[in-house]
Amino acid sequence: MIKKIVQKENPILRKTAGTVTQEIIGSEKLSRIIREMSEALAESEDGVAIAGPQLGYSLRLFVVSQKAFEIGTNEDTENSLRDKRKPYQLVYINPTITRKSSKKVVLDEGCLSVRGIFGKIERHEKVTIEALDEHGKKFSRGASGLLAEIFQHETDHLRGILFTDTAKNLIKMVKKQSESK
Repeated sequence: MIKKIVQKENPILRKTAGTVTQEIIGSEKLSRIIREMSEALAESEDGVAIAGPQLGYSLRLFVVSQKAFEIGTNEDTENSLRDKRKPYQLVYINPTITRKSSKKVVLDEGCLSVRGIFGKIERHEKVTIEALDEHGKKFSRGASGLLAEIFQHETDHLRGILFTDTAKNLIKMVKKQSESK
């Protein structure tokens, strides 16, 4: 059974997530959590990433859907897909944004834990993130475009911040009756 994505009313989304310890990296428990996150993300047709707290796990980790790499149109993502020697990472454990561009952009954003609400949010155009993969190996990744937005959105989740805290021009989208079937 697919685990449900928690919604904005759940207090876990407002807590600072705990560090994933070396003891559980590579464990069956962490593998199960990552699998649950991947499954919940795959079931959500409009989701491109999900953080641990969104499934009720107060852990500093997030998973990026392969869709994010396929629909991203920035040069960084396209080069990563073409260059097989530089595989993309799907799991980010204990992530830290280490660099941010001074240039910012205003983006349309939504969230799987704030269903039906979208808004304009200011994000850094480019970021660099450091994290551990599911085997505990440290890596660094630079990103722009959609991937940079994802990194910032998901690390906000790990700090108990929802995009609606800073987004402007929030709008509520309601599905038409025919779309909900």
